Amino acid sequence: MKPMAHLGVGIGWRPEIADAVERLPGLDWVEVVAENICPGHLPASLLRLRERGVRVVPHGVSLGLGGAHRPDPEKLAALGERAVALGAPLVTEHIAFVRTTTPAPALEAGHLLPVPRTRDALDVLCENVRIAQDALPVPLALENIAALISWPGEEMTEGRFLSELVERTGVRLLIDVANLHTNRVNRGEDPAAVLDAIPLEALAYVHVAGGFERDGVWHDTHAHPVPGVVLDVLAQLRRRVDPPGVLLERDDDFPPEGELAGELEAIRGVLDPAGSRPSASLRTPSRHSAPEPAPDPIPDAAPVPAADPVPDAARTRVGLAQAALLSALVAGTPVPEGFDRQRIGVQSRSLAAKRAGVVAKVAPELPGILGGEKAYREAFLAYARNRPMTGGYRRDALDFAEHLLIRELPADPADRRRLTAWWQERAGTRPARRIVRWARALVGRAA
Repeated sequence: MKPMAHLGVGIGWRPEIADAVERLPGLDWVEVVAENICPGHLPASLLRLRERGVRVVPHGVSLGLGGAHRPDPEKLAALGERAVALGAPLVTEHIAFVRTTTPAPALEAGHLLPVPRTRDALDVLCENVRIAQDALPVPLALENIAALISWPGEEMTEGRFLSELVERTGVRLLIDVANLHTNRVNRGEDPAAVLDAIPLEALAYVHVAGGFERDGVWHDTHAHPVPGVVLDVLAQLRRRVDPPGVLLERDDDFPPEGELAGELEAIRGVLDPAGSRPSASLRTPSRHSAPEPAPDPIPDAAPVPAADPVPDAARTRVGLAQAALLSALVAGTPVPEGFDRQRIGVQSRSLAAKRAGVVAKVAPELPGILGGEKAYREAFLAYARNRPMTGGYRRDALDFAEHLLIRELPADPADRRRLTAWWQERAGTRPARRIVRWARALVGRAA
């Protein structure tokens, strides 16, 4: 496998910290959530960074390559368009499933869920990865995810699973050392054993992020400072290989600019305690000078021989298992045999809380209409308990509002009129008549 091009030290670009990111000293590159940008209307901040020679890598979160279904051609095309628009040397995604399509109805997790480390699941993942590689205009790297739960009856360790994935597809790896620590706490997996087992020559770059531990569970929040235990895992990786790139992730509760700079400096200290590592951004041209030439693309892996198609029976087995788990997590159905029921409960509550938070971001008017953040969250969590998301967060916000209106909520008539107007403006239709609302309410109570 060809060596990777050097990326350096970077940070996840987010609109909330865009100005701070542009001012961070010695920044080599940034990563952007692919689904959050439009190729024809790139944020001005990203354009300025590109003009300075800072690389931008799109990081996808919605492909679900570990799912039983084959990758959505439209989602693959959209990811490729963003790579081209950003001049990216590669794109990245996750080893995870995020939805089920069979049996009907389709369910959305709104989160990255672990795939079972079985032969069936590996066969499905490898075929999905090859489909994605054929469709994308640049090389692909896949990230190991953090997990609260373990699948029963797994047939491989994490290291073996990742190694065979690389061997069979030639895909690059994005190793998240915070996720390795998360899985040490939550699933008893030794980060050193994973690092010893995986082909580090396939390493594209590394993620570093913060979280916290509560009641024996590590929550990978991306909203807390990077703890020493995560930097220790980064140091373990550094003793084995000089990573082509390392990136700090922060998605919420953004700290002052100085704290972000301090976290990046701590990462640099782990990578090179002597402080001799060169930084491309130290040679960044001034705003009036010509931009540096576009960087060479990341070299792709060696060609991998074609594999036989995955039998439909294998996809069916994986799909049924994933559907049973996801239904237990988001629809309140019985927990499949072999899973830790307590951990399933923790994961289910975590998914609902995340869902409530994201809906509040895409529909910020709702907490105000419903009497504040506390009242909104109580109402939404009650709604979400047995009503899984099926069409994305914006659709979820509309469904939540309709659910309240069917039940003649909020109780205050003025607030109900505001919610009706909000829903009607976005749904493009009239609210159901009283008799229809009454009938739906009866159906909902029966369910």
